[in-house]
Amino acid sequence: MDLYEKYQLTRIINACGKMTHLAGAAVLPPIAAQATAALPDFFDLDELQKRAGAVIAEATGAEWGCVTACTAAGITLGIAACMTGADRGKIAQLPETAGMANEVVIQRGHLVNFGAPITQTIRLSGARVVEVGTVNDTEEYHLENALSEHTAAVVFVVSHHTTRSGSVSLERVVEIAHARNIPVVVDGAAQSFLIRRIVEAGVDLAICSNHKYLSGTTAGIACGRRDLVEAVALQSRGIGRPMKVGKEGIFGAMAALEYRMQLDVGAWQKEQDRKMHHIIDRLAPLPGVAMRVEPDPNGNPFSRARLDLNAEATGINAQTLAYALADGDPSIRLRAHHAEEGYVQIDAIEMTDADVELTCERIQALLEASPEAKQMLNERYAGTTIPSQWSWLGSAPGQMRHITGV
Repeated sequence: MDLYEKYQLTRIINACGKMTHLAGAAVLPPIAAQATAALPDFFDLDELQKRAGAVIAEATGAEWGCVTACTAAGITLGIAACMTGADRGKIAQLPETAGMANEVVIQRGHLVNFGAPITQTIRLSGARVVEVGTVNDTEEYHLENALSEHTAAVVFVVSHHTTRSGSVSLERVVEIAHARNIPVVVDGAAQSFLIRRIVEAGVDLAICSNHKYLSGTTAGIACGRRDLVEAVALQSRGIGRPMKVGKEGIFGAMAALEYRMQLDVGAWQKEQDRKMHHIIDRLAPLPGVAMRVEPDPNGNPFSRARLDLNAEATGINAQTLAYALADGDPSIRLRAHHAEEGYVQIDAIEMTDADVELTCERIQALLEASPEAKQMLNERYAGTTIPSQWSWLGSAPGQMRHITGV
């Protein structure tokens, strides 16, 4: 079945990575098979979550685990669990938090927007956010001063979106919080390769995505202290009800973790590097282009091809290049977080060899176009923006807005 044809959808070549606005990841066949096998049948979801808890514990090294609807849901429910524990009365009371420790401390350099602000995701539980430090300078004394009997948890974000320096490390956050018997919750959405390391840092709850580098069905994986994880699961009787995960999400998460446990990560990384280096070799000879390897900033076992564009030499800038590729058919979505700085990244993990070749051909054609054609592109995309700042290439062709006078 061709769903693009059936519903007249835009065909996408994903050179951006595991992005929610591009529907997460291509689900691997054995994971899809297990999720599909679950669809016709009925299960006791509490029993299923217990089985999933054992698989998550084995895969992550945590005491226990549960499956949530996504990482964002896991953060909301994790904060709720820190406030209520297993107290059914408090669970029923949320999002009203009277009588509970309800403050959540987070460093300002971790105030990311992953499609929604993390502060909003925390506040959905009923908690109050306490921001500490400045964007690029949070000291231990800032954190220590913010902790009190009203503190329910400290949130730590592991992401390329956080500031790269000027924050208190995870290890020190754990030490400082635990000295006051305050739990630490980690948003590690795209960090499934690092989840064991995060757990080993002593955090109380860590959440990662099942539909990013685990290449599974849409779900989140919460792991950590057993009592806290069980309190997360209990939120389904309260504010977690609108965030419930279905059988296909739970079975998909179990299958994804089982697949990861038997994956030869070194061989997987070698295959990703092969595609990346082919892109670099293919595009490096183009005038005005500088190519290099860009390692993952969080230390995951993959790198991306970085393309720096000399706009004066090429006649178009990195933003125009990214927009023009996105407006094509198929729509090629580069990783364009830094396009305004003059460079883009090409993430080949979700690309086939055919996708890689077509992407390189399109880039070469744009850069070798006539001066007149480039001028038309520059004029077409001048002042272009879209409503969603966090996924600025998330719109289908034809949906971008042109703002005059910008």
